[in-house]
Order: sequence, then C-alpha cells, then structure tokens
Amino acid sequence: MKSGVLDEIHAAGGEVFGITSEPQTLATAAESEWETGFPAAGDPHHEIREECSNRGWLDVFYNDDTGHLRERKWASHPKGYYQPAVVAVHKSGRILYRWRCVPKFSNMNGAGARPGASYIWEKIQASLERTEDAALDINPVMGSKEFGGFRFILMATVHGWFIRPKAFPLAREGDKPSADPAKMMPRVYGFVALWLFLLLLLPLKWFGITVLAWLAVLAPGLVRFYRQFQHESDPY
Repeated sequence: MKSGVLDEIHAAGGEVFGITSEPQTLATAAESEWETGFPAAGDPHHEIREECSNRGWLDVFYNDDTGHLRERKWASHPKGYYQPAVVAVHKSGRILYRWRCVPKFSNMNGAGARPGASYIWEKIQASLERTEDAALDINPVMGSKEFGGFRFILMATVHGWFIRPKAFPLAREGDKPSADPAKMMPRVYGFVALWLFLLLLLPLKWFGITVLAWLAVLAPGLVRFYRQFQHESDPY
C-alpha cells in the first residue's frame, strides 16, 4: 500500500492480511515479488473463506471453474478461485468494513476495479465511532476507473488475433508472457485497415461472405470465453 495507509493502520494498532485461493508457495511469492508489506496466506481448500462465512463476517464469491486458468501450469485451485473481497474486524469481533466483488459482465467478471485503500481506511475509522456491525458496502469508491465488460472482451479478442479471445493473466514461471492490454490498439488499427482494404478490393457480395466467415470462426471462441467466467444475476 504505497499510499501510506498500511503505516496508518499499524500506527492505530491494526494489521492487514492477504488471503488467496492459491497455494501458500504462490501466496508467499506474491508477497515478496509485489512487496505488499503484509503477510499473505494461501487457502486453496477455502477453509478461511468458509470460516468467514460461518461466522457471518462475509460470504466471498468464488468460481468453481478454473476457466481461462485451466491451461496454466501453475494453476492449482482444487475448490475454485476467490473473487476479490475485503473484511475488517475489530478485536471485539465487530465488523468495521466489508465488501465483496460481485462478478458481472460490467466489471470484467470480477477482474475490474477494487475499492481504494484510503477509502476503505476512512470507512473503518468511521465505523470505530459506532457500535453496530458495518453493512455490506455495495457502492464503494473504486481505486481506479472501471474497465467495462465490452472493452474487456474486445481487448481479449484482439489479444487472440481476432480469432479466439485470450485473457491477460499474470505471467508465472514457464508461461509465455501476455501482451500488454494497453498495446492492443495498434492491432485494432491494423485489423480495421485490413477490412477497409478488402472492402475496396472485393465485390460487395464477397466482402459480406468474408465477414460472415470470420464471424463464424470467432463465435465459438467468444461463447467459450464468456462461459468461463462467473456471472451473478442476484448478487445481494
């Protein structure tokens, strides 16, 4: 937390922990590589997630299908992978803050923005003045701008060279590095230029047939890509 929030939390007598559905080896590697400043615990069998739910703290969403991670050699999610969530608990057991990501098309199926650290810390401090548990935060101030679902699928399609959508997972040892999403636009310009060239070169009938043929090739990959992600229609 480069915003200084972590230092403020420590000064107030609090602590921050990261929980992940990855094995402990990957949790420890992320803690070191990302220089988080707080410990991370691996919970691949969802024991911590289930405990949070049983205590009534927070029911964290999880995807029981590894989906686009299935082909990654490092993926190990025997019970599925977590969606992002935050819960702050006072030493008395009172809930000071809680938020869970609801995977939807509009937030890239859970890969979108998260509440900002400073915003969460302000909410926690406000809760210290109250006696009741904090309600679930369903409209937080995000730390970055949301990246819409349509644009996400567009960028994934570009990443797959307009044939099969391809996700942008963080590269691990043994992976072929993913392209930078920010560098996808040159491919879009080239693709549009290609279609304009074909429009000028081919008779309109044959151009239309070419477009339909491309859509027929693209469609199965789009459907498969969409189904690999978790969607909730009645989240709360």
